[in-house]
This record gives sequence, C-alpha cells and structure tokens, in this order.
Amino acid sequence: MAMENESSVTEFILVGFTDQSQLQLPLFFLFLLNYVVTVVGNLSFINLICLNSHLHTPMYFFTFNLSFIDLCQSLVITPKMLMNFVSEKNIISFTECMTQLVFSCFFAHSECYVLTAMAYDRYVAICQLLVYTVTMSPQVCSLLMFGSYVMGYMVRLSFCDSNIINHYMCDIFPLYQLSCSSTYASELVDSIIVITVVIISSSFIFISYVLILSSVLHISSALGWSKTFSTCGSHIVTVGLFYGSGLFTHLKTSPSGSMGQGKFFSVFYTNIVPMLNPFIYSLRNKDVKCALKKTLKRIAN
Repeated sequence: MAMENESSVTEFILVGFTDQSQLQLPLFFLFLLNYVVTVVGNLSFINLICLNSHLHTPMYFFTFNLSFIDLCQSLVITPKMLMNFVSEKNIISFTECMTQLVFSCFFAHSECYVLTAMAYDRYVAICQLLVYTVTMSPQVCSLLMFGSYVMGYMVRLSFCDSNIINHYMCDIFPLYQLSCSSTYASELVDSIIVITVVIISSSFIFISYVLILSSVLHISSALGWSKTFSTCGSHIVTVGLFYGSGLFTHLKTSPSGSMGQGKFFSVFYTNIVPMLNPFIYSLRNKDVKCALKKTLKRIAN
C-alpha cells in the first residue's frame, strides 16, 4: 500500500463532526465512552480467545482477526476525532493525515475480506461438516487472513491552497475536494478498487449463504434451523451493519451533496460497528460465555 503526493500544504485543519458549539462537550463524552467500550471490548475478546484453548477454532480465529482490525481502526481514527471536540482548531500534519487515510482504508478493506473468509468458514461448517477440520486447516485460515491484510492501493494527489477538511478524519472524498490537481485518475482508481472489493466480497458472501440456505432447506427439524441461525446470525448482522453503512458512505454525496450525511454514515463503520462486534459475537454464544466464566474464575483464584 502506498500513497504518493507532491504538495505545498504541510498541515490540514479538521472541521470535526459538527460545528455546533453546544454539542461539542456532550459528543466528546459520548464518543469517549464509545472509544473506551470499543477498546476494552475488543481487547477482552482477543484475550478471551487467546486464553481459552477450546476457542482455538477457525471461526474464532477469524473473529480474533476481526476484533484486531476493529481495535486498530478505532485507534487510528477516534483519538483525533475526540480532539476535535475539545480544541478550537484541530490541526493534523500532512504526513499524519496521509498515514491515517492509508491505514483507515487498509483496515476497512481488510475487514471486507475477513467477513468474506468468515462466510466461507460458515459455508464449510454447515454444508461440509464432515470435512470441516480438514478444509479449514490452520494453513488455509492463515492464507485467507494473509490475503485479507495485503490488499491496498496507490493514490496520487497534490494540495496547494485550501487545507480545511470538512470531516472528523482524513477521508478520501473530502481530500478530493481540496486537491488542486486533477482527481479524475485518483477517483477512477478509488472507484475501481471499492467496486472490486465490494463485488468480490459481497458476491462470495452471497453465494456462500445461497449454498447454506439450499442445504438448510433439506433440514426438517426446528433444531437444525436453530443451530444454523445461531451459527450464521452474528455474521449476517455484522455484514449488514458494515456493508450497509459503508455503502451509504460511498454513495452519499456529490461535491454539492450533504457532507453531514457522509459523516453520519462514516461514524457507523468507524465507531459503531467496531464497538458492537464483540457483543454481537459473544452475547448469544455459549462457548464465549463459558470461556468468560472460566477466565473470571482464574482471575478470582
């Protein structure tokens, strides 16, 4: 992943989530709570998987990586976002801005592919149960995760005069509006990458669930349906939240559109989804609840 820029701008000013002064302090505490819950929740989930051997399975290998990505995404974006609420002028250097942009895109794209790998894991677990441990071997899981982390792209932009970013983070669309060079090639590359990522990952997820549904239709017992839903339910909810918010963010605006709407949907996949994922995968999961009880007993003793 690389980003090449030639620019006379050395720093940017982040406008933040809102310019309404009466909302700054309440929003600061709201997003601070969100940040604490996200970091504690994902770190706890990661530690829980590491400390309990019965969670060392392909499914939890992927959820471990999903929590890691969510944690990193939060660490990249939220601290600077919180500064917007308590400082009069939130300045971010050119290097910091480009770094934040690269890593936020990297983790967002990685999450797409992790969710895709998880869909394949669910398909194998339900439709090819007898060969599940062979098919989803540690080598296969590691290969899938390696492919998830190595996705990236190159963007060329230059900035001359304006340095005010109408956002709470260095996002690609607000930066396009500031560029004094032609953004056609960069927007074309970005669109191709986003479309490719979305089409590949969403198509794979869709096909996996079509095959799962086809298999489940042959199950007559209510217990079988219940087990299938418990196996896939958390993943379906996560996919819906992540792809839904991401889709609305990327389709949100033309240059004359509402940037506020874009910020609102961006918050869902940069702040809300990373906070909810540990709870989605643990609240109705007997294995995680059992692991949590065992871990708490170890700590108490």
